[in-house]
Amino acid sequence: MARTTRRLALAAVLMFGFGFALVPLYNVMCEAMGLNGKSATLTGAAAVTSAEGSPPATLGREVTVEFVGSTNADLPWDFRPAVGRMKVRVGETAEAVYVARNRAAHAVTGQAIPSVAPGLAARHFHKIECFCFTEQTLAAGEQKDMTVRFRVDPELADSVHTLTLGYTFFDLHKAPADEHAGHAAGGG
Repeated sequence: MARTTRRLALAAVLMFGFGFALVPLYNVMCEAMGLNGKSATLTGAAAVTSAEGSPPATLGREVTVEFVGSTNADLPWDFRPAVGRMKVRVGETAEAVYVARNRAAHAVTGQAIPSVAPGLAARHFHKIECFCFTEQTLAAGEQKDMTVRFRVDPELADSVHTLTLGYTFFDLHKAPADEHAGHAAGGG
C-alpha cells in the first residue's frame, strides 16, 4: 500500500513538472515557427543585416505595418501607438513609438506581450530592440515613449502587403494576486 502511494505521488509530481515545462516549450515553438502571432527576435550579428543579400525583386518592395496597443483591464495605463501605420521597405530597419501613461496614483510595473498578424507572416517580422523585452515601470502620472526597432524579412511572401504589430500590456503585480483571490472565493 505504501509503495503504491509513493508511486502515485511520484507520478503526480512528474505530471505536474511536465505540465509546467510545456508552457515555455510552447512559447519557444510558437516563436521559432511564427505561430500564434509570435515573431522571432534578432540579436547580435543577425540583427545587423542589410538588404544587399536580398533577391533583386525584393529590394524596393514595401509593406504596410499597422500598430495596435491595448492594456489588460487591470492595468491603469493608457497605451497607444504614436502612429497608426507606416510603409517600410523589406530588409531595412524601421522604428515605431508607442506612448504609455500611468493613470494610477502609484508606480505600476507592466509587461507587454507582442503579437503579429497574419500569424504565418510573423516569422518574417523581427524585433531588434523592443520595450517588450523587459518589464516597464511608470511612476504615478508618468508618460513614456516606448520604442520598437524592427525589420521585415525579404522572405515574406509577396502576397502579404500588410502586417499588424500589436501589444497588450499586463500589470505584473496585480494579476497573480487577483488570480489567487478568485480561487479563494471559489472562482476557479
